Amino acid sequence: MPITKKIEKSIEIGGRKITLESGKLAKQANGAVMISTGDNFVLCTVTASDEAKPGQDFFPLTVDYREKTASAGKIPGGFFKREGRPTEKEILSSRLIDRPIRPMFPEGFFNEVQLLCSVYSSDGENDTDVLAATGASAALLISDIPFDVPISEVRVTRIDGEFILNPNHEQIDNGDFDITIAGSVDSIMMVEGEAKEVSESEIIEAIKFGHKYIAELCNFQLAFAAECGKTKRELLAKEEYTEMDAEIKALVTDDIKNVTHTILTKEERQLKNKDVFKKVVDALSEKYPEMEKQFGKIIHDIQYDVMRSMILDENKRLDGRGLADIREITCEVGVLPRTHGSALFTRGQTQSLTTVTLGTKRDEQMIEGLKDLTYKRFMLHYNFPPFSTGEVGGRPGPGRREIGHGNLAERSLKKLLPNDEDFPYSLRVVSDILESNGSSSMATVCAGSLALMDAGVKLKKPIAGIAMGLIIENEKSAILSDILGDEDHFGDMDFKVAGSADGITAIQMDIKVRGISFEIMEKALNQAKAGRLHILNVMDQTLSVARDSISNFAPHLYSMMVPRDMIGAVIGPGGKTIRSIIAESGAQIDIDDEGKVTIAAVDHTQAEIARKMIAGLTEVPEIGKIYDGTVKGIKEFGAFVEILPGKEGLLHISEIDNKRVLKVEDVLKFGQKVQVKLLGIDDSGKLKLSRKILLPKEPVALKEPVNPNENA
Repeated sequence: MPITKKIEKSIEIGGRKITLESGKLAKQANGAVMISTGDNFVLCTVTASDEAKPGQDFFPLTVDYREKTASAGKIPGGFFKREGRPTEKEILSSRLIDRPIRPMFPEGFFNEVQLLCSVYSSDGENDTDVLAATGASAALLISDIPFDVPISEVRVTRIDGEFILNPNHEQIDNGDFDITIAGSVDSIMMVEGEAKEVSESEIIEAIKFGHKYIAELCNFQLAFAAECGKTKRELLAKEEYTEMDAEIKALVTDDIKNVTHTILTKEERQLKNKDVFKKVVDALSEKYPEMEKQFGKIIHDIQYDVMRSMILDENKRLDGRGLADIREITCEVGVLPRTHGSALFTRGQTQSLTTVTLGTKRDEQMIEGLKDLTYKRFMLHYNFPPFSTGEVGGRPGPGRREIGHGNLAERSLKKLLPNDEDFPYSLRVVSDILESNGSSSMATVCAGSLALMDAGVKLKKPIAGIAMGLIIENEKSAILSDILGDEDHFGDMDFKVAGSADGITAIQMDIKVRGISFEIMEKALNQAKAGRLHILNVMDQTLSVARDSISNFAPHLYSMMVPRDMIGAVIGPGGKTIRSIIAESGAQIDIDDEGKVTIAAVDHTQAEIARKMIAGLTEVPEIGKIYDGTVKGIKEFGAFVEILPGKEGLLHISEIDNKRVLKVEDVLKFGQKVQVKLLGIDDSGKLKLSRKILLPKEPVALKEPVNPNENA
């Protein structure tokens, strides 16, 4: 029944009150919920088409999470001063909502569904993505859309051995891990996060801790929906093609079994499957005209059943491997001569060519969002061109998948990078997937680790990643290591785990069923660890530690400190001084608010020129010290000599030479190098110089004594 009045319900979770409200805002949507905690408010709305498009055979769900800058009292950057395309953060948050919700829709529901989560108030201290996921589930639950099993989402960290639910940004920064968990009342649906080399058992404990609160939030949603939920629309009966199904199964099941049980490459299997489809079309298209799309679906279902049965009943996989076996791996480093670091990692038919570029502080990425402005020194970009799967097409720029995979690989590597003090470089890693047949994001992790070490980046430890799969039917289950693309497609889980030999650094689990047990999850994590150690061993045979030095083509960084009160002198009015140093030295120069100067140069000579110029600018003139100066001006009364950059003193005409000087120009010329001594500094800061004092004194001519008797 439609909501006619505002309904509000609250629950306390982990010491915070969470409130669901409906019936006041966005009443024309199929479902609308404002979820809030503290000063954080997210409006979650869902709409659905009245019926599926003719011939629709997949579920068109769109999830968009957007952060309104006004929610944090900010005006957007850029020329237009309005929110534009979704940021990377918004895309990643949208994926966190989409992945656990999608499997909860009933099979055969193909109506278009649009789910929008808009942040309208933010305290800037707590992320609202997990709040939005719970709100999205509540909006679906109270709507007329066939969605009746709620999910909830929480974030967990640990500080000093204590788990913390939904930590703020500061707590996340100080914690051992940052793990987002989604689930239903009795199951886990999704896990994603990063960690500082924690064990598999610690990950499980964190998930169990989070799931207690997930169950509470799900029951809370059910109670809320009982008060304001609409009557669910009826699902259309599934079209049945009983006779056609039977004919196709009889015609090609043996062929499909033969293809499935024969060890083939991905390309060979695709060709065989095309032959199977053609056989069905040739035999049945006349009897069942314009049903080729249904032919394909039925063939797909047979392939699904055959492959899963082979794995569950025979412990045999498409490529002949055992359940825990890893595909053949080859590694190469230094494959591209002019990049700062490079690696080619190939695992089976999945291949990543990864490069590393070292930059300076000015190359850091500026992150603008609801939090305070931040800068990011480590960036990983993942590219998945269509040729990697032998296809034509694609769209320009990274899609949501590329951004998600890149972020996972980035999180896998960043915890073991050297800190800024030890390695003051910006780092960009780019992974181009040249071939793909499963687990390209984890291939990126492996290639990224090798490429970073090839670039001379002192990783604390090498890092590898592996993707795990799952086939589950009733009481039977099989966990697969290093899954193929078809095993991912026909399977029930994609569980990616990355880390060093000593612990996990990143994790991401997605499932297609309505939850898995902790027992299966623990077994998958332990099997992933064995696979990860195997991969690391292979990688170590190629490169186990970082190279001793960085590439000759990379900028070499030199650091120095200047007094904070001299920062302005280095920069100069409007940046004039520092620009002149850059122009003269050819180096790049950055200076922070603490007075740390970073000089980036391709050779030592450039850096030394810049260093001397900066040192001169910040040096305090010392009375009695001798300086190599330059004549900068000539007057009747003397010359002005620059003894340090920007610091000039007066060389009075009387201090130029031991001899009497009538005209300054007789001794000194503009631009002449001259050695002087600083005699003093008056109260106004003017410098008094002498050249004369450094010159050898001329001998005094002695007069001969007068003989008193000479004129007598």
